[in-house]
Amino acid sequence: MRSHTQEPAPAEGTLFSESTFDRDDVVRLLRECGDTPTFEQCDFSGEDLSHLDFRGARFTRCNFGQTVLEHSELARTRWLACKSAGARFRFANASDARFCQSDLNNTDWTGSKLASATFTGVKLTGARFVDTRTLGLVFHDSLLVGADLRGLSFRKQTLEGLNFSDADLSDCDFRDAVFEGGSLRNALLRNSKFDGADLRSVDLSGLRLADVLQHLKGTILSVDQAVMLVGDCGVRVM
Repeated sequence: MRSHTQEPAPAEGTLFSESTFDRDDVVRLLRECGDTPTFEQCDFSGEDLSHLDFRGARFTRCNFGQTVLEHSELARTRWLACKSAGARFRFANASDARFCQSDLNNTDWTGSKLASATFTGVKLTGARFVDTRTLGLVFHDSLLVGADLRGLSFRKQTLEGLNFSDADLSDCDFRDAVFEGGSLRNALLRNSKFDGADLRSVDLSGLRLADVLQHLKGTILSVDQAVMLVGDCGVRVM
């Protein structure tokens, strides 16, 4: 262990608190602890933790800034109030994982498995989700500003408080989805599907009527939204 304020004591259980770990430390404790560990206020920042097995582990207020977790086994892990900006989760298995109230800005999830994973109250600005396996993936009340979400399916989901401003939503499937708040401001909607989607409570500012006619055909809009879009074309609705 590089440094710590409290010596971890595996003999007392699998709780590790206020410690700073390098890869060798993590490999050793995962081998020795015998069951799923819990980490509180631990620092893994900048480490290469690729190809390690963390299945079922719990992380609370931990720091994973710029950490490499590529090809790691993260199924059923729980993450609460963690700082993980810039972490790389490429090709990791995070099926049934739960991420809550965490900073995941600019993370890379390319090729990862996210089946039944849940993100609640997280910051995912600039995050990259490309070629991911996402059956059952759910986002709640999260920032996805500028995120790359190409090809994801949100079909028939209820989308609560999702900010997709400036996000790349090309080829996404929003058919029959219900948006509760949130924003599509300046989002890229190329080849996305919105048939039957309810967008009445979404911020559509920055979109033009041409965008709606081309990409949002078949959606449900409010009167105020329709007036705004028509007004942007220079037409006055009296």
